[in-house]
Amino acid sequence: MPRKPILLMIDAGHFEVSYVINPWMKPTAWSENPVGHFRAAQAASAALEKALAAAGAEVMRLPGAAGEEALFLEIFDGFKTRGLFDTVAQFPEGCFQEGAGDCIWDATRQRFWAGFGQRSVREAAAVTADFFGVPVTPLELVSSRFYHLDTCFLSLSGGEIVYYPKAFSPEALVAIRAAVAPENLIEADDEDAAGFCVNAVNMGRQIVMAQPKDGLRARLVERGYTVTGVDLSPFIMAGGGAYCMTLRLDRAREAKRGRLA
Repeated sequence: MPRKPILLMIDAGHFEVSYVINPWMKPTAWSENPVGHFRAAQAASAALEKALAAAGAEVMRLPGAAGEEALFLEIFDGFKTRGLFDTVAQFPEGCFQEGAGDCIWDATRQRFWAGFGQRSVREAAAVTADFFGVPVTPLELVSSRFYHLDTCFLSLSGGEIVYYPKAFSPEALVAIRAAVAPENLIEADDEDAAGFCVNAVNMGRQIVMAQPKDGLRARLVERGYTVTGVDLSPFIMAGGGAYCMTLRLDRAREAKRGRLA
């Protein structure tokens, strides 16, 4: 029997919108009702966890902290000790790569797609390729509104790619369209992108996302996917959705079968 996908979620006990690092963040809106927004964020996080579990995932929820980098170093060192990972490595100093949000695995094509130009640098793609021993296709992001690849690009289990063309440079669009057959390209529109519907979690034929628009839902259902929408509006206020709130942990284990999946 296939193993359940393992997803990490961090408790939202420290979540707030108090500063700006992307155009979606509105601290003034948060400050109008901080208690109400915080409670809504707690409820949204719990609803996402429930939806992911119902879709077949094992959700590992860990407590948060005010400082993210030190917390995640501690978490991943713990995972290595427990045998979940073989190796925990960091990018060279000055080579910025902002994690899974800017480096998305495509199991169908056995490659990573790596965003650069907003937060991560193009040079990080070569470091990733060397570490994992698989191809990495760099994709330039041209809008500060879509600062990570996961805000505008979704790789699905059936080989389809959901993407928001306006977020990419002409060269990046050429790279996407050269690798993915036209029938497997699903264009998200402005409303889909603004609703963080592309920022979704896909496991098999299950997709969990921020409340989907009817058109996108219909196209995905037509292709055999079950789409579960969750109200993630408190997190969209910070510029994130379902994918941003999770991290898949079981890829390395599946790689031992001969393919990274």
